[in-house]
Amino acid sequence: MQRIGLLTSGGDASGMNSSIRAVVRKAIYHGLEVIGIRRGYSGFIEADMGPMNLGSVADIIGRGGTILHTARSERFKTKEGRALAMENIQRFGIQGLVVIGGDGSFTGASILHQEYGIPMIGVPGTIDNDIAGTDYTIGFDTAVNTVVDAINKIRDTATSHERTFVIEVMGRNSGNIALAAGLAGGAESILIPEIPFNIEEICQKLLRGIKRGKLHSIILVAEGAASGIDIGRQVKEQIGFDTKVTILGHLQRGGTPTAFDRILAARLGAKAVELLMAGETNKMVGIKAGEIVATDLTEVIGKPSPINKNMYELAKILSI
Repeated sequence: MQRIGLLTSGGDASGMNSSIRAVVRKAIYHGLEVIGIRRGYSGFIEADMGPMNLGSVADIIGRGGTILHTARSERFKTKEGRALAMENIQRFGIQGLVVIGGDGSFTGASILHQEYGIPMIGVPGTIDNDIAGTDYTIGFDTAVNTVVDAINKIRDTATSHERTFVIEVMGRNSGNIALAAGLAGGAESILIPEIPFNIEEICQKLLRGIKRGKLHSIILVAEGAASGIDIGRQVKEQIGFDTKVTILGHLQRGGTPTAFDRILAARLGAKAVELLMAGETNKMVGIKAGEIVATDLTEVIGKPSPINKNMYELAKILSI
């Protein structure tokens, strides 16, 4: 193998640039050429790609987002679109592919591999931490720290005004961000899609807190569990609390990646290059118990990563 392609796809996640840097420099160290594909699979179809060198990835390790940009491509989902992408892959002499993204990104790469035999390795990059085969995905730790910082600041206001605040966080159908940030930030209630909740129980918990002299409360809601606005309205209707709602939204995606995300991204990116050089394909690199591992994509795509129920129970105990 002499030349590999590299792309980021799906939602951006802080740490992707660290992984891009690792792939490029690891590949060049071993004498490989790297072609950067811009805007995900759209770049394949539109031939929006070009060579990357050591200077291409200078000073990007601390930047959020992705220098290769990212986009979703409806055309790539069609057989005709993938055929055009393969023509450009051959035109640029790409012999292997590293895809940094989530479940949808891996699905596209796996289909391309099945149809045309192009070797590919996936690197998990998503703030949701919802991919099987890895304990952590690139961007999750940074997103959690962003939410914890928001909780700390909102708690100051909540204490000053003696109010209940509802904070809605991202995660699609996964409650991992809400659970980790809620435990780290001391939220009184954490609502996640994996575990049913009862609004009356939440309200009774708030009342018990008031009776023992508590001046404020934070309810953390994963977007896949409920709307923060709806939760705030229900709390006010049931017990009359003056409830304020904050929706953090895409604030959680960007920002300087944490040291953890930078290191994880670098290790995963470098391992992806090693696997391609060793002739491996249709696999995803991940981290399990601190060690970098490779898992067949058939065991990853469409397989949700289960929530840590022990962590959830601990958060409930500590927020009494």
